[in-house]
Amino acid sequence: MPASELPVLDFVLTNYKNFNARATRDALLSYWEHVSDGGRMFWSVAGAMSSAQLGITLAPAIRAGLIHGLSVTGANLEESLFRLVAHAAYKDFPEYRYMTKQDDTRILDQRMRRVTDTSIPEDEAFRAVEKFIVPMWKTASRKGERRFWHEYFYELIQVLEPSAYEGDPEACWLLEAAKRKLPIVVPGYEDSTFGNIFASYVKTGECGASIVKSGIEYMADFYDRYAELSAGKGVGFFQIGGGIAGDFPICVVPSTKYDLQQPVKPWAYFCQISDSTTSYGSYSGATPNEKITWDKLTEQTPMFVIESDATIVAPLMLSALLECQRQPEAANALIARHRR
Repeated sequence: MPASELPVLDFVLTNYKNFNARATRDALLSYWEHVSDGGRMFWSVAGAMSSAQLGITLAPAIRAGLIHGLSVTGANLEESLFRLVAHAAYKDFPEYRYMTKQDDTRILDQRMRRVTDTSIPEDEAFRAVEKFIVPMWKTASRKGERRFWHEYFYELIQVLEPSAYEGDPEACWLLEAAKRKLPIVVPGYEDSTFGNIFASYVKTGECGASIVKSGIEYMADFYDRYAELSAGKGVGFFQIGGGIAGDFPICVVPSTKYDLQQPVKPWAYFCQISDSTTSYGSYSGATPNEKITWDKLTEQTPMFVIESDATIVAPLMLSALLECQRQPEAANALIARHRR
C-alpha cells in the first residue's frame, strides 16, 4: 500500500526528526508497538480537552481499541456531555488575547463561561444536564444507592434520546466509553461544575453525600482494574497535562507494591504531553525519570515528554494510530522503510 494511504503516519515519519517533533514520532511508534503487540493503554486527561473537542479523535480511538481506560477530571467528564447536548450554543472567541475585563463581563451577562477561546453555555449545558442528573441523585438518595461519579454520567448519556444531541455522537468520547464500559477514575470530581451543583444539593439536604463513592474507594477499586489492564503485555500510561488526573492513577503501582504488599507490574510505557516546562517541585513539569524514585516507572520503561499543546499533538498522534490500526501491515512496512 502506498504511503499516500497512510498520510498522517507518513507525514510524521518524513518530517518529525528532532526536538518535540522527534519525541512525538518516537512516542507514537512506541505506542503502536505496544498495542499492536497486545498491550493496553491507559489515558490521563487533564486541562480542558473536552471543551477543546478532543473527542473528535479520542472517541474513534476508543472504538478502535487503542484506549483501554481513562483518568479524567470531573470537568472533562461533564464537558464531553455538554458538547453532545449543547454544541450549537457554544461561542468561540478567537480574539480572546485582546479582550478586556469589560468584554468578559459581557460574556458573563450572556450566561456563558469562557474557556480560553471558546465558552460553555450555562442554560443549554449546565441547566439542561441538571434536569436529568439531579433526579438520578435524588432517587439514589432515597434508595440508599451508591455509585462512582462517572457511573451516573455513564447512565445518563446512554438514556438520552438522540433527539437531544446537538453535537456529533461519533465525536463524544464519554458516550463511546460508556458503551464499552471502559474503566474510568475521576479523582477530585468535586472540583467541577456538577461537583459544585451536587454539593449544593447535599447542603440543602435534598441529596446524601454518600450516594457518590469517594476517591479512596476509586483507588481501592482501581487496584483490581489495574491488575486486569496490566495482564499480558502490560498497560502503558499516556498523560495529557498534570495534576490529580495523572498523579492519582499512576500511584496504583507503588501503592499495590508497598501498601498492599502484593506483586504488581510496572507501567509498560509512559508519555506526557504538557506545556509545563521542567520546574522546581512541579508535578506537571517533573521529568519521567523522577517517577523511577517513586517506583511508578523503571529505567526500562519507554518514556517520552512532548512539551507542546495537547490540542495539536494528541489528535495528530491518534490520527496516525488509527491509520496504523486500519492498515497494520502497510503501517509496519512504512515504519520499517523509514528506519532503514
